[in-house]
Amino acid sequence: MLILSRLKGEKIIIGQDIVLTVLDVAGDQVRIGIEAPKDIPIHREEIYKAIQTENQAAVKMDLNAASLLKAVKGK
Repeated sequence: MLILSRLKGEKIIIGQDIVLTVLDVAGDQVRIGIEAPKDIPIHREEIYKAIQTENQAAVKMDLNAASLLKAVKGK
């Protein structure tokens, strides 16, 4: 993990297309602005994990549905 110190208003550049800007620091909270191409999804970690969990559940349901369809066709 790369650890950087930045002050309010300073930026971090990732690749050629992503810019993180420290907007505000108040106590133990940091507000960050993110500039990135629209095709790059940006999520808070807890939202990202929820999306992954839902996607995994959907795949399992699809596999179960496929198995049921095969069983019905085979009869």
